[in-house]
Amino acid sequence: MHIQKGVETAFPGIGVVEGTIEPLVIQGDTSLLEPLKEEIITEIQARYTLESVKDEPLFRAYRDFFWSVGVDPTKTRPASEALVRRILAGKTLPTINTAVDAYNLASARSGIPLAAFDAATLTGNLTMRFAEDGEEFLGIGMTKPVILSENQVILTDAEAIIAIYPYRDSDATKITVATETIHLVACGVPKVESGEVARAYELGYRYLKEYVSGIRR
Repeated sequence: MHIQKGVETAFPGIGVVEGTIEPLVIQGDTSLLEPLKEEIITEIQARYTLESVKDEPLFRAYRDFFWSVGVDPTKTRPASEALVRRILAGKTLPTINTAVDAYNLASARSGIPLAAFDAATLTGNLTMRFAEDGEEFLGIGMTKPVILSENQVILTDAEAIIAIYPYRDSDATKITVATETIHLVACGVPKVESGEVARAYELGYRYLKEYVSGIRR
């Protein structure tokens, strides 16, 4: 991924670990993930409390990044923190399909936001850049596009915006049961060690290969 120089200057240490995973056989029935889900829920409940999450250095780094790009993290949570908070609040985790659920579990366990795109919907190389004032973006679950401001960091392919970094992916590139190849991105921000980002990517990769490749290991 090419990172715009201005983004690197504004946010030293920002970076991603990315790769393509195939072949995948994605299912709507996610029951095979239940043992892993229960294991991770138990682990997170032992590690955090709702009161302490906001002060964890890892989650604080993403919160600080959100504030710096004009996003209120008390209203729009970093993806990994949002998953952890759902668990701690006793709420059920979203159930989408085996692929989305698998990398969401990796995100919750690692604390690092993971983005994923249907590789067949992408064109050319990916770029991380600042949005231009007035650009529009339609994310997963949105009924109408949001208008971006110039301080927001986004990911694009050669033709379109595919994510507001690092918390909202595009509806046009979302993972469905028809997806056969996923481009997975572990999202790093300043104050998060690159090794942590790499480990989160490897965890997401492992869960996808184990639970979504159609070959149980």
